[in-house]
Amino acid sequence: MATLTVPHNVPTPTQDAGALKKAFDGFGTDEGKVIRILGHRNARQRRQIRDTYLQLYNESLIDRLYSELSGDFRKAIILWTYDPCERDAKLARKALENSQKGVEHLKIIVEIACASSPNHLVAVRQAYISLFQCSLEEDIASIVSPSSLTNLLVALMSSYRYDKEVVDSAISNSDASRLHEAIKTKQLDYDHVYWILSTRNFYQLRATFACYKKTFGNLIAQDITSCGNGKLESVLKVVICCLESPEIHFAEVIRDAIDGFGTDEDCLTRAIVTRAEIDLMKVREHYQNLHKTSLDKAVVGDTSGDYEDFLMTLLGARI
Repeated sequence: MATLTVPHNVPTPTQDAGALKKAFDGFGTDEGKVIRILGHRNARQRRQIRDTYLQLYNESLIDRLYSELSGDFRKAIILWTYDPCERDAKLARKALENSQKGVEHLKIIVEIACASSPNHLVAVRQAYISLFQCSLEEDIASIVSPSSLTNLLVALMSSYRYDKEVVDSAISNSDASRLHEAIKTKQLDYDHVYWILSTRNFYQLRATFACYKKTFGNLIAQDITSCGNGKLESVLKVVICCLESPEIHFAEVIRDAIDGFGTDEDCLTRAIVTRAEIDLMKVREHYQNLHKTSLDKAVVGDTSGDYEDFLMTLLGARI
């Protein structure tokens, strides 16, 4: 369930564009008005506002937001204002550029591939080509190493899963056994592992993971750990979590972002912005269950100012 709140009577795109123009042109920017407008509009409405703003004022709304705002608030609201497929394409590009700094950046590629609907993933790939003049798969292949990890990510990114709730128990048993054999022999780069994870529908995979635990006694992610602590093992565990329960994955992304010394604002922003129209209500519930404290309280405790106001607006906690 989404946390985004949209008013019953939404102003027209022309009215919203005009209100944003006034918020920019006054004595100092009215950040509160920017939040009240963009923070309460869905993706289609934000697209209409962007198009109308360009038509009326002959300037990009994104460019104007960049010039008027600053810091983490600016990054968050610009990320939100992009079309979702354009946003994920840009996140994927940045993740690949930073991938040599650590495998954690590749988790963003996994999120896009494994926690998105099939149609959204296709739209992201199309947006990536339009923005960067090459395919996302090409860039993964040219940037990511080792080859075992490259092959996994390309397979996941190229997938188009059946999106209906169809489960075959015989397939669950067979796939669980194949996965167990690959783990037992420490052959995680076996082609059939990639094939299972990249082609089966989400419901079938969740049934397979449940069958694995019932048959072999451990969660599949636990057994993957026994194979080692390399890049492939680390990414595979994220793949499993995103396929099995994206809500738990993003609850943990947020926890990691705010836990310890300092806050990872980029990760916090990404989790809230990308899931606010999808399942952030479930993320909030899992956060409460896992960490015995509210997500809202955690965000307020680690953010401030307009950045805090905007994130809390997306969480549905502020009007």
